[in-house]
Amino acid sequence: QVQLVESGGGSVQAGGSLRLSCVASAYTSSTYCMAWFRQAPGKEREGVAAIYTGDGVTYYADSVKGRFTISQDNAKNTLYLQMNSLKPEDTAMYYCAAVDRWCSVVRLQTSADFRYWGQGTQVTVSS
Repeated sequence: QVQLVESGGGSVQAGGSLRLSCVASAYTSSTYCMAWFRQAPGKEREGVAAIYTGDGVTYYADSVKGRFTISQDNAKNTLYLQMNSLKPEDTAMYYCAAVDRWCSVVRLQTSADFRYWGQGTQVTVSS
């Protein structure tokens, strides 16, 4: 059973930056699609960014392209999300997710495809 633990959330003013981390343990497969999702109150869960651990190819939602960067440190089994130029509309609970399948933009848009989830970390951006 893969376990995911997020950290790094917090409160920041618009235009600021935050870096989220997700430490993974108990991998049962050699490659995964790792992703960050977010969910604001009253809204559906939204895929933000994904990376395939096999080749490092990344995928982003249009709403965060050019502002967010997903990356991985395989030696530390850690997934990151660097968030720059934050906007109030980025306010949400952010979740780390994983599935032992390949990645694609379509998979990033389909939260039901992801088998493993972290508990979430809150990001609040004030104007």
